[in-house]
Amino acid sequence: MSSEERRRKEKENRKNSILKAARKLFFERGFKSVTVDLIAAKAEVSKGSIYLYFDSKEEIYTQILISANIERHKLVENFVKQEGTAADLLLAFASDYVDFFLENNELFRILMTFMLHSENMNLTEDQNTQLIHTTNENIRTISEILQKGVDAGDFIPTLDVRQVQNAIWGLLNGIISLYIYTGAPDKRAERIHSTVRDSLKFFTQGISVQRS
Repeated sequence: MSSEERRRKEKENRKNSILKAARKLFFERGFKSVTVDLIAAKAEVSKGSIYLYFDSKEEIYTQILISANIERHKLVENFVKQEGTAADLLLAFASDYVDFFLENNELFRILMTFMLHSENMNLTEDQNTQLIHTTNENIRTISEILQKGVDAGDFIPTLDVRQVQNAIWGLLNGIISLYIYTGAPDKRAERIHSTVRDSLKFFTQGISVQRS
């Protein structure tokens, strides 16, 4: 490895360590209570080092979510091409969505904070736009699955795909929010999965074509 490559790798590792430390702090304390000083202390770097990579706390927050959205999108961008009915794919997508946030529960709280309180975070217009765009990229997978069901004649032809997409996404986040931080830790995963599974089955019955 050349000296230039080594320096690039070191910079990347330091930047990632800052993001990792900030992620923990945002999870533990919430957006407003976290300062650049706290992030620097948690990452064990100087405050000046933070500003070598990021302009503000808001940019750090943005990069955490954008990185997570990109990571998630890589996992689901070809989801609709899998074999199976649209109803089956919705269940599989929901299961993967739940597992992703069970493994990254601090990300879930950070995402929900952004979705519910973005107007209080002083994000720039560009930061806000990037976050919404990368979030919508992941939600769009639900629309693709729903459209597959409509095209296959499994879901009603008059289905408002965008509206139902948002309803399903809200359903998933709502159920996860109810149980991800409460109750016996060893039972949380199964409780979330079973509730999501039962709710989605009931939901898809309502949009399915009734066959005689």
